[in-house]
Amino acid sequence: MPDQPLFESLEGLRGTGKSTVAPLLAAARGAVVVPTVPTVYQQLRPEIDAGENVEARMAFYLSALFTAADAIRLHLSAGTPVVVDSYFARCLANHRAFGARLGIALPPDLPQPVTYHLVCDEDERRRRLAARHKPTSRWDGLAEEVAEQITDAYAPFPMRSVDTTGRTPQEVVRAILSVPPAPPIRPTR
Repeated sequence: MPDQPLFESLEGLRGTGKSTVAPLLAAARGAVVVPTVPTVYQQLRPEIDAGENVEARMAFYLSALFTAADAIRLHLSAGTPVVVDSYFARCLANHRAFGARLGIALPPDLPQPVTYHLVCDEDERRRRLAARHKPTSRWDGLAEEVAEQITDAYAPFPMRSVDTTGRTPQEVVRAILSVPPAPPIRPTR
């Protein structure tokens, strides 16, 4: 499909399907999944998440994203499509809702994805979270407390909404594939 996006991002609250859908979307697009917390950051991640300083945590995740952006640029320059299960929008929306006071202006030369905002009925999203078999951090708990504020903080970012309620991951991918292509738009600040 010649007009398919070369770079796509999945955004949304915890439990909406981002990490499940990303590899399936990548397979459908012939893309690679680039982790937005690169391997070099993984060892520090539990330490940062154990802390309480929201600005320090935000700076850590922004640094990881800038490192991931370098890898994304390399793939895109080679003509390889890229999918990520979150990008700068999630970091900024979450940390704003958590109370971060850092003023962030993203550089204009960042790779800009076509972004899909995955949404889900609240009861189903909570059931999905309850069925997970992975530890949750205090930040995960806080994200649940401020879920509405996170959703509000996503508003300035250009995204196409995709409802995952009652859909299998494969059905969500089909829904994304049916979204007409359009160029990404930078948020205005």
